[in-house]
Amino acid sequence: MSSLLVFPGQGAQRPGMLQALPTEALEQASDALGEDVRQLDSAQALASTRAVQLCLLIAGVAHARLLERAPDYVAGLSIGAYPAAVIAGALDFTHAVKLVSLRGELMQQAYPQGYGMTALIGPDLSTVEALLAAIHSPETPVYLANINADNQTVIAGSNEAMQRVAERIKGNGIARRLAVSVPSHCALLEAPAQVLAQAFGPLKAPRITYLSSTRARPVYSPEQLRDDLAFNMCRVVDWRGTVQSAYERGVRLQIELPPGAVLTGLSRRVFEQGTVIACEGARLDTLQALLQEEERSHR
Repeated sequence: MSSLLVFPGQGAQRPGMLQALPTEALEQASDALGEDVRQLDSAQALASTRAVQLCLLIAGVAHARLLERAPDYVAGLSIGAYPAAVIAGALDFTHAVKLVSLRGELMQQAYPQGYGMTALIGPDLSTVEALLAAIHSPETPVYLANINADNQTVIAGSNEAMQRVAERIKGNGIARRLAVSVPSHCALLEAPAQVLAQAFGPLKAPRITYLSSTRARPVYSPEQLRDDLAFNMCRVVDWRGTVQSAYERGVRLQIELPPGAVLTGLSRRVFEQGTVIACEGARLDTLQALLQEEERSHR
């Protein structure tokens, strides 16, 4: 049996999420950016994509360090891939902070208004794909962005196109606009991803197995990891497949790092056996004991 740490993506953020974190991570991040990162988690600051992504990186790394024990696998949804790579020992935290700052700026500048993401709950994947094919055009671009569960997907594109999709599924599902102001995980972000890829310094091979949430399988080499991190902003996230892959590889303990517990809810549909738990609402010593117990089961 194995353990997996998962890190959430945009939409999980909330005001004040950095305030109770250990000072070490906050100071490291502030030094890397030349600014006080404690100013990034106000409601006003979190209107910025850059601030949101930095907060999720810093919170994920800081909370994972508190667990003290290494998992067998790590995975992150979208921006969550960056704290996952740091905890896997493949990406230096200071370098990650600088990359995520740039990533947020590039995404924000690419589509400053009129675009975003919407979660669709109810329709299956084939129904969603047929709808997108009918509505997508150069004037109304809309794409599949995330496969979260059998009946839960996320689309990305223009406000007008997403509104048309929402109207078409009325009565057969729910369309919920996400707190994301850019059309992530689709071809609209190919150009910013190319720019980000050029900013990467050296990476190391992961010490902990890193599961790519776009490929739904492990990535082992620094070159593959660089490609995965740089281009995940313009590739479809297959979170359902990633969790399924982890379960099939023997993972029976999943711990979700703060903020929130969205990934915990999604994984419970896949884990027929084992423990799926979010850090929020759980005692730190309980989480440490679960990891220790999983570690013992390897021996």
